[in-house]
Amino acid sequence: MSYMSRAWRAPRLLPSPWRIPRPFSSASGPTAKKSVPYQKTLQEEGPGGGEPSQPPPGSAQVVVVGGGSLGCQTAYHLAKMGLSGVLLLERDRLTSGTTWHTAGLLWQLRPSDVEVELLAHTRDVVSRDLPAETGLHTGWVENGGLFIASNKQRLDEYKRLMSLGKVYGVESHVLTPSQTKDLYPLMNIDDLYGTLYVPKDGTMDPAGTCSTLARAATARGATIIENCPVTGIQVRTDDFGVKRVHAVETAHGTIQTPCVVNCAGVWARALGRLAGVHVPLVAMHHAYVVTERIEGIQNMPNVRDHDASVYLRLQGDALSVGGYESNPIFWEEVSEKFAFGLFDLDWDVFMQHIEGAVNRVPVLEKTGIKSTVCGPESFTADHKPLMGEAPEVRGFFLGCGFNSAGMMLGGGCGRELAHWIIHGRPEKDMYGYDIRQRFHHSLTDNNRWIRERSHESYAKNYSVVFPHDEPLAGRNMRKDPLHEELLRQGCVFQERHGWERPGWFSPGGAAPVLDYDYYGAYGHERHRDYSYNRLLGDEYTFDFPPHHDIIKKECLTCRNALALFDMSYFGKFYLVGPEATKAADWLFSADVSKAPGSTVYTCMLNQQGGVESDLTVSRISPGTPGSPLAPSFEGDGYYLAIGGAVAQHNWSHITTVLQDMKFQCKLLDCSEELGMMSIQGPLSRVVLQEVLDTDLSNEAFPFSTHKITTAAGCQVRAMRLSFVGEMGWELHVPRADCVKVYRAVMQAGARHGIANAGYRAIDSLSIEKGYRHWHADLRPDDTPLEAGLAFTCKLKSSIPFLGREAVEAQKAKGIFRRLVCFTTEQKVPMFGLEAVWRDGKVVGHIRRADFGFAIDKTIAYGYIRDPAGGPVSLDFVKSGSYELERMGVTFPARAHTKSPFDPDNKRVKGFY
Repeated sequence: MSYMSRAWRAPRLLPSPWRIPRPFSSASGPTAKKSVPYQKTLQEEGPGGGEPSQPPPGSAQVVVVGGGSLGCQTAYHLAKMGLSGVLLLERDRLTSGTTWHTAGLLWQLRPSDVEVELLAHTRDVVSRDLPAETGLHTGWVENGGLFIASNKQRLDEYKRLMSLGKVYGVESHVLTPSQTKDLYPLMNIDDLYGTLYVPKDGTMDPAGTCSTLARAATARGATIIENCPVTGIQVRTDDFGVKRVHAVETAHGTIQTPCVVNCAGVWARALGRLAGVHVPLVAMHHAYVVTERIEGIQNMPNVRDHDASVYLRLQGDALSVGGYESNPIFWEEVSEKFAFGLFDLDWDVFMQHIEGAVNRVPVLEKTGIKSTVCGPESFTADHKPLMGEAPEVRGFFLGCGFNSAGMMLGGGCGRELAHWIIHGRPEKDMYGYDIRQRFHHSLTDNNRWIRERSHESYAKNYSVVFPHDEPLAGRNMRKDPLHEELLRQGCVFQERHGWERPGWFSPGGAAPVLDYDYYGAYGHERHRDYSYNRLLGDEYTFDFPPHHDIIKKECLTCRNALALFDMSYFGKFYLVGPEATKAADWLFSADVSKAPGSTVYTCMLNQQGGVESDLTVSRISPGTPGSPLAPSFEGDGYYLAIGGAVAQHNWSHITTVLQDMKFQCKLLDCSEELGMMSIQGPLSRVVLQEVLDTDLSNEAFPFSTHKITTAAGCQVRAMRLSFVGEMGWELHVPRADCVKVYRAVMQAGARHGIANAGYRAIDSLSIEKGYRHWHADLRPDDTPLEAGLAFTCKLKSSIPFLGREAVEAQKAKGIFRRLVCFTTEQKVPMFGLEAVWRDGKVVGHIRRADFGFAIDKTIAYGYIRDPAGGPVSLDFVKSGSYELERMGVTFPARAHTKSPFDPDNKRVKGFY
């Protein structure tokens, strides 16, 4: 018998019947079949003979490719939503490839409100809906979940989850070590700081769940065909130059379809190539072992010991033990024939999990290992799934790259994907999963970037999620023209969308981001004395970070004198052409069809009235051919400036609308050709008047206007705007001239106390002024009326715009949730996800929080509802007594209906 302790101490001397592990080859195929937890269901012989389970039809409304968790969930939800002509193709048998060997864990709490909702739906599907519809048991076992904390920071993270859970009715309890011992007698608690217990977590049986989903889907009219591999995707270009899915090819016939859903798991990248679509994921070995019987383990909760990087899943009267290691094995050559096989387990890689498991449950030291399960899984650059319509081909959807969480996220994501396909967008805010939004197109086929980022995401999967963490992998992919200049001045960079953007400025000097060292894995030598990594590590806290006072200085310099913000990573697009104004009227909620020289803050909405973006749109006149600052064009022109982290999302949204509406205009991207610096503060006019060759008085250059002028002998576009609530100007500068203009501004501002400032300061200054951040307090499932942005909607005009009908309907019906600003008298750090209590009842949670240094208070924004179901009026907001719950502790809070800083909006207009 093989004991876990022996596996750890001497993996190459395992006693019979275990063989010495073979040397690993990443290109190897599956090994011989092994004893696995689901052998009764899945180890039977397949249909064989190469014939499909039934002949494929000649056409279908939607073809789902892949019969794993996501494929089955998507087909089920499409059919449940009433769509006919749903076809699922599986190249082998349902669950083959990756789903069949997954651990099937479901944890209800994650550090994301959207993911908590997705997980809740999966749980409802497997525990309630499917049994009710089919009369079959899916294999759902509700044995609870236990999160282990060995230090204060880890328990603080769990307390944050607990507070968020209260918003969604997820029961959870923080337990002391002794209480944990009472719940789980076999657990070693000597090194415990505390635990979080979630009684209604559980496990799913992959085979039982997928077979039940298939039964329910076919009962609603869907067709499922096994042993029918896809050999090609036909793509055609329409009259407007847009590529669209036309058909799916198989060895048994061609299926005409306008929609393909790639749920092929590890094989999704190969399927994408058939359509000319980049699918940025990698395949890795992911493993667990199943123990022999353990006396007293029955009915125990599943355990996640993140600090030991190990999970313990109840498997009847045994445990499955697995985790995430820092040196996972990449599957370099993905085999098309891999179905129900497994790899040999590499004990040298897996040993860290054995050590952690034995420490947590000491009885494992003398418990036999019944089987090892090492199979392929797909992982992505940010450890989030890849979903939504691919940017390269219309009608080609992704539902893959689930990072070993396809079972637990499958129900929620399957429903959202089905809604996406039928209605053109998901119901929930799926920005974090949307393939069109998250990655710049230059990165999605960059193998080095995909590999590095996917490795780091895998290795850090169990790390504490701190508010100000940054990746070390895949850095320095996109640098703006001021990068080297700011690096020498101590800039600590953040990574957003491949860009290196200024985070804050360290007085300790340069802290460059170095090439990725894979945390010392694969023979890489770890960086020594890595200043950037050390600065990140200093901020691993849920208290005020050690650089809090540095951020304070940047903010107050901006409030009292002036600061320069390098915002060059912004997206900078031109919308030009004969129908540019027609397109702008439809795209933008505000009236942007003003005279050249005007700049308008506006939103873009979806059909449901949700906010897809907030941005500034400037009307421009034709310029010089080839000029990134003032391009030539026929017809009308608009210059769009958009936050760099969401620039790809904006590009995709605008492009989709232009294609759907067939507007005769073009969208041009000049983001790389232009730099952008923002000079903000009471003294900005004094300083810039020395640099710019134009009158900056209120009369000559009023707020929300722009003009082409000269700075330090260089042509620039100056815009009088502010994202921090101060008088100031943005300078949009051709890339080659950025350093010269920057130095001229800094020289002129030196005697006035000018300072560099980064995005950490912008975060604080903007929330203090009440400015919204898209995808924090403003998302696609929030409307302008709910977010306090009704002024951005041209409802008083007769001009139609996308989402207008939904906004008008909501206005007539009433607002049933509203974004509210809160401040706390007690100086306590908050970062979002805190529960909002009103008169003793939970009414919402915080989306975004920071510290406001000018008002010297914690500021938080969150949407609240009336527990009685009524509309949320301003009187409702004002009449309540509020508390914000942070990590289980409540703090009295004051609700504001206007910004607590400069509520009359005088400073941006130059009145101090």
